[in-house]
Amino acid sequence: MSAAQVPSESFGGKLARLGRILGITEGASEGAHVVEGARREEGNAHLRRESERRKMIYEEVGSFLFAHDLDLTPLNFGLALDYITGNDIAVEKAVRAILMERGKLTNGAVEQIIVDQRAEELTPDTLADMLKKVEANLDQITGIVDQSSTSAKDFGVALQKQAASLEQSDAGEALGNLILLTRSMIEKTREVESKMREGQTQTRLLQKNLESARKAAEQDHLTGLPNRRAFENTLREEAVKARKDGESLCVAFCDIDHFKVINDTHGHDAGDRVLKFVAGLLAKISGDKCHVARHGGEEFVMLFRGLSVAEAAKVVDDARIDMAQRNLVDRKTGERMDRVTFSGGVADVFGYTEPRDALKAADRALYLAKEHGRNRVYIAAETEH
Repeated sequence: MSAAQVPSESFGGKLARLGRILGITEGASEGAHVVEGARREEGNAHLRRESERRKMIYEEVGSFLFAHDLDLTPLNFGLALDYITGNDIAVEKAVRAILMERGKLTNGAVEQIIVDQRAEELTPDTLADMLKKVEANLDQITGIVDQSSTSAKDFGVALQKQAASLEQSDAGEALGNLILLTRSMIEKTREVESKMREGQTQTRLLQKNLESARKAAEQDHLTGLPNRRAFENTLREEAVKARKDGESLCVAFCDIDHFKVINDTHGHDAGDRVLKFVAGLLAKISGDKCHVARHGGEEFVMLFRGLSVAEAAKVVDDARIDMAQRNLVDRKTGERMDRVTFSGGVADVFGYTEPRDALKAADRALYLAKEHGRNRVYIAAETEH
């Protein structure tokens, strides 16, 4: 083969041949394998460390929940995770504050922390303002529709009169066309009227649904009592009324004793029935000047206008005695349940700078009642005022 026929060697081929001549190609390949193996090992080590970290967090969350006898709910899991990992500084501070004061969390305390942290997202006032704006818009639309419907109806009547007069004349083809056009306009007017009536119906339905939505937003779905959001609105309104009329105002917290034991022993369905029963018992007290709401978990809150703190405590204590004398039965087994009781704490709202401070005082009194044996009602200490 002549030199002209020898295929030219590519640059890559020359480089490979040079590597073989110098004896470095295999070493470089081996080094590449070593580097790749090191990277793979490093990646596996990272995965192992991440797996161990997640396992440790999971165990710490579980230990936290069981240490505080918290129910296994997404809300409690989320708070425990935020507290342990430090994902949410505000939650961490709130939990530490309760632990320093009480030494232990409750389901109700967890719910309160979450509500406080989300207060800026959707407060009762914000919700009320939103509903008012929607209602104002609906009222405006309804007015426009009513006015337009009346105008369209009047216009239709006028057109009908004109058509009737034109039919009696001999104006020829042009007049006939005008009559047809007028009749067409009448039909269109009637169609508009029909659509407006339908719009009115839909608007009224929307207003009705809006009212239902408001009630649902302020009602506890399990017990039918007002919820915490509704109670906070009531507290503000009642405080204004009481100050204006020179009446006293007291708040009370009630918490079912050993509720977790009820759930663990008889199941959550039985626990729900106990909540409903206690709610019904407390609801009997409710009236124009007494308001009862479910505050969260197994905790209820009551507001008394026109009663002294001692009188309010007497009402709560009478309900406690009534509850303690009841004999409840587990529907699933037919067996009598252990006695169900609750503890309570009462505070004078006007004995504190802010109503929220009175709520905290009543909560502390409730905690003391729990500490001293449960199934009792305590009044917030005068020294806390």
